[in-house]
This record gives sequence, structure tokens and C-alpha cells, in this order.
Amino acid sequence: MADPKHLMLLQQGAVTWLKWRSQHPDLHPDLSNADLDGANLRGANLTAANLRRAHLSWTKLIAAHLSFATLNQAMLHKAELIDADLHHAEFIDAHLIGADFSGANLSFANFIGSDLKGANFNNADLTHVNLIGTELRGATFRKADLSNADLRRAALSHANLTEANLAGADLTSATLYEAELAQAHLYRSRLPKANLVQAHLIAAYLVEADLSEANLSRADCSWTNLSKANLAGADLTRANLRGANLVGANLTRANLSRACLRGALLDRTNLREATLSDVELGEVDLSRANLQGALMPRGDVHP
Repeated sequence: MADPKHLMLLQQGAVTWLKWRSQHPDLHPDLSNADLDGANLRGANLTAANLRRAHLSWTKLIAAHLSFATLNQAMLHKAELIDADLHHAEFIDAHLIGADFSGANLSFANFIGSDLKGANFNNADLTHVNLIGTELRGATFRKADLSNADLRRAALSHANLTEANLAGADLTSATLYEAELAQAHLYRSRLPKANLVQAHLIAAYLVEADLSEANLSRADCSWTNLSKANLAGADLTRANLRGANLVGANLTRANLSRACLRGALLDRTNLREATLSDVELGEVDLSRANLQGALMPRGDVHP
């Protein structure tokens, strides 16, 4: 339970709270289980505070200082954390549906197991963040920095990651069904066995990305840069790869049946044993691609 003195000081207002914190810089406030729903804590110094299981729904924490704070199992439904400092904060199993983290610093934060459906992370710093197994359906990450983030098994269906930086991020087995990834930066990102069915990757940068055994059926990868990417065993049935850069990419045993490759760059592309039945290959030069054992558009197997 929350320390009654700490809770009373916080409820007395910003001036009293800030003065007390400045006088006790090494003390970690205990606000666990506190009912702070709808409170105005704009700019509050809650660094290293214990907010386990606290009720913070609809609470204003704009520009608040919450670095190294513990918010495990806290309730933050539609809380406002705009421009807040949350680096190294813990949100394990927290409820954050519709929370607004736009512009916040969340580097190295831990959200494992939390519910973030519909949360707003636009322009936020999420470098090295732990989002393993989190619920992020419908969340927005426009221009957010997720470089080196851990998103293994995360649920990102219908999420908006337009122009987000996901360089070096781990999205192994993540679900990105119908996710918006237009112009996203995914250099050397890891997406093996990811579900990208009907995802929008228009003009995304996926150089040297690992998409082995990923499901990209009906995905829009037009004008996407996939040079040197690993797409071995990937499902690209009916995918739109018009104008895509696949130079040096590995598509060994990939299924490209009924995909559109019109105008794609396939120089030194490895299509060994790939399925190319009914593929649209207009304006494509296959002279330097490896087609050994590939099932060609007319049904014949390339020698």
C-alpha cells in the first residue's frame, strides 16, 4: 500500500511535492495501489517512484519525470504521458489501453506482457524498449524511434508504423496483419516467421532484414528496398513487389505465386527452388538471377 505521508504530500500540489523531493533526493516515493485516477500530475517528479498497481487512468502526466519508476500492473487507461521522461521505467503487465506517450522518452523501458491497444507513441523514443508479447493492436508509432527494440511475439495488427525507425529491432513471430509500415526504416531488423499478411510496406527500407519464413501474402511491398534481405521460405503469394529492389536478396524456396514483380530489380537475386507460378514479370531482367530448380510462371522447372 502507498505510504500515507507520500500520498498526502503529492495531493497537496506540485510546489509542496517538488520541495519535498528536492529535500529527499534519495528517497523512493511509495505510491503503490494509490488511487490517482484523473489527477493532474503535469511535470511531477516521480523518478524511481513505486507505482505498482496504482490507478492512473485519465491522469495527466504530461512532461512528468518517471525514469526508473515501477508501474507494474498499474491502470493507466487513456493516461496522458506526452513528453514524459520514462527511460528505464517498468510497466510489466500494466493496463495502458489508449494511453498517450507521444514524444515521450521510453528508452530501455520494460512493457513485457502489458496491454497497449490503441496507444499513441508518435515521435516517441523507444530505443532498446522491451515489448515482448505485448498487445499493441491499433497502436500508432508514426516517426517513432524503435531501433533495437524487442518486439518478439508482439501483437501489432492494424498498428501504424509509418516512417518509424525499426533498425535492428527484433520482431520474430510478431503479428503485423494489415499494419502500416510505409517508408519505415527496418535496416537489419529481424522478422523471421512474422505475420505480415496484407501489411503495407510501400517504399520501406528493409536492406539486410531477416524475413525468413515470414508470411507476406497479399502484402504491398511496392518500391520497397529489400536488397540483401533474407526471404528464404517466405510466403509472398499475391504480394505486390512492383518496382521493389531485390538485388542480392535470398528468396530460396519462397512462394511467389501470383505475385506482381513488374519492374522489380532482381540482379543476383537467389530464387533457387522458388515458386513463380503465375507471377507477373513485366519489365524484369532475370539474366543474373539464380533460378535453379525454380517453378517458372508457365509451369516448367528451371534447370
